[in-house]
Amino acid sequence: MKINIKSLFIAISMGLLLLGCSNKDAVNEYDKPALTWYQDIVKEIATSNLDKADNLYISLKSEHSRSPLLPTATMLLANAHMEDQAYIMADYYLDEYLKKYAAGSSVEQAKFLKIKAAFLGIKDVNKEQKLMLDTLVDIDKFVKSYPASSYLPVVNTVKVRLQMSQYLLNENIASLYTRLDKEKAVEIYKKKNANSPLNMTDIQAPEIGFLDAIFK
Repeated sequence: MKINIKSLFIAISMGLLLLGCSNKDAVNEYDKPALTWYQDIVKEIATSNLDKADNLYISLKSEHSRSPLLPTATMLLANAHMEDQAYIMADYYLDEYLKKYAAGSSVEQAKFLKIKAAFLGIKDVNKEQKLMLDTLVDIDKFVKSYPASSYLPVVNTVKVRLQMSQYLLNENIASLYTRLDKEKAVEIYKKKNANSPLNMTDIQAPEIGFLDAIFK
């Protein structure tokens, strides 16, 4: 049985939230109107207490599963976690929003934010190659689905930055295998770059990572 590590991590995180991250942040109240839960969530987000806001969200969703306030609360928490650089949690709320609440133009916005969260969550290209490749796949799907999107300039910039990072990573791996006299491995990584839409003349290796400046 294949285990999705990301899904497992999110499930564990949300399970811990159900128990309450600490006595300070635990939500012991119940049977409150949806508007009260929502206002409490907004208050905790405003004070950057996202652990408690997450707990309050669980209470809102549990007691008022059909509340029209849930979509807004979900997106508020997605953005709050993104601002807090908690990109896995941001992605969790965006998935929740897409599965249950998004419609029309809000689908496009949420999918763009998922690309943004994934991109910003890549901190080490050597360790997160799968996330890079998955994000490139999601970008291609987004461009195909929304060819006239106002988000396309940013999405395409993200795509080029990821392709550059992947190209340089392949070059570095090929150089390593060259030093180790592993010619077959060298050929594999050289072939990957031969199939890239970029070439080395397109890329100037940066002093800092490619992945840092787009959303600043």
